[in-house]
Amino acid sequence: MNMAYDERLAHFRQTRLNPFDRGEEEDGLHEGKTPPQHESRPELFSGTRTHSSDRTMDLGLAEDHFSRPGSFVASDIEQLKRAIEECKKLILELPEHSERQKDTVVKLIHLRLKLQELKDPEEDEPNLRTLLEHRFSKEKSKSVKQTCDKCSTIIWGLIQTWYTCTGCYYRCHSKCMNLIIKPCVRSKVSHQSAYELSICPEIGLDRQDYRCAECRTPISLRGVPSEARQCDYTGQYYCSTCHWNDTAIVPARVIHNWEFEPRKVCRSSMRYLALMMSRPVLRLKEINPLLFNFVEELVEIRKLRQDILLMKPYFITCKEAMEARLLLQLQDRQHFVENDDMYSLQDLIDISSGRLSCSLTEIHTTFAKHIKLDCDRCQAKGFVCELCKEGDILFPFDSHTSVCYDCSAVFHRDCYYDNSTTCPRCARMTDRKQDDESDVKDA
Repeated sequence: MNMAYDERLAHFRQTRLNPFDRGEEEDGLHEGKTPPQHESRPELFSGTRTHSSDRTMDLGLAEDHFSRPGSFVASDIEQLKRAIEECKKLILELPEHSERQKDTVVKLIHLRLKLQELKDPEEDEPNLRTLLEHRFSKEKSKSVKQTCDKCSTIIWGLIQTWYTCTGCYYRCHSKCMNLIIKPCVRSKVSHQSAYELSICPEIGLDRQDYRCAECRTPISLRGVPSEARQCDYTGQYYCSTCHWNDTAIVPARVIHNWEFEPRKVCRSSMRYLALMMSRPVLRLKEINPLLFNFVEELVEIRKLRQDILLMKPYFITCKEAMEARLLLQLQDRQHFVENDDMYSLQDLIDISSGRLSCSLTEIHTTFAKHIKLDCDRCQAKGFVCELCKEGDILFPFDSHTSVCYDCSAVFHRDCYYDNSTTCPRCARMTDRKQDDESDVKDA
């Protein structure tokens, strides 16, 4: 038996109405209306039908159920509603899981689609709406199954208008728009790009007045009147509408414990963490400098980033490198060509998994090959060790070299540390400066 059909039938029997959660008011069910008793029920599967039954069913069961209606009037809408009522009654009377019942459910769906087309609500709905810094865009997808973030019910795209915030991806029915009280999370990211760095900073339900931290719904740990669910990121408690038991990696646990196990967080925290995932806002050497003593991969990544920063001056003065757009290989991690101490949460996740080490090593190799082998202009900017005056051309990112802190001259590491004299280049620069000062005084 088709699983999609079973789901629709189960939902129909639960509501005793139809497979969807919209349109009860349109059908007049909340007003206590019933189909006129003088109307005969259309025999959906019999060979002989009355003229009235044919007219009622033909309104919704034509070949093209999704065509735009052309000349329907109010009477046609009323007849469609009566046909929908007859379908709903017939579904309950037919044998469960029978082919006739399945066909009737499908025809009921088509009838409701045709009724929705007649009313054509989308013509009255704007494509863009702004609310609480959300920028909602009307969705065109009819087949993707989504859940409304406001009422926590399914969005049936075929017959319901729904919107998605282009900033934080908050989804909701059109009918739920005016009930939204949550501001857009992206505005928080823009104004406050910082993480909570305390691990689950709980304050207790009493400090929250036993109410949801977001919508202020009464909650308790006993589940009466609503279950209290704790967000591991904020440490606060939320109701089941604001906390769906979504999980996310919590930055504080990564920085202090190097722990990457996803924890349960509320909906707003989940969106905030998702939007902050690639933002380089973590300065590890200030937050937890001891982490480098226990995580070898961090030391490796830091060395690769330092080498890339030393390669950057070669590329920005090299025509071939600019044409080849070598630095764009790091466009997804732009901060890697700006500094060596800022990390994003995504960086730390990729370091833990080993992905970042592999990709960054490959990029480092490509950059070094261009400078040392492929480009004559970059090779000409290399150094010769002035202490031993032997060996190949040296570059500041070579593993066996040392760089003078004052003048950036490059030497063999062994020569630099074994030699007790000052840097030859610094000495020349000092002598030249003294000679220039003497010339000025003589003049």
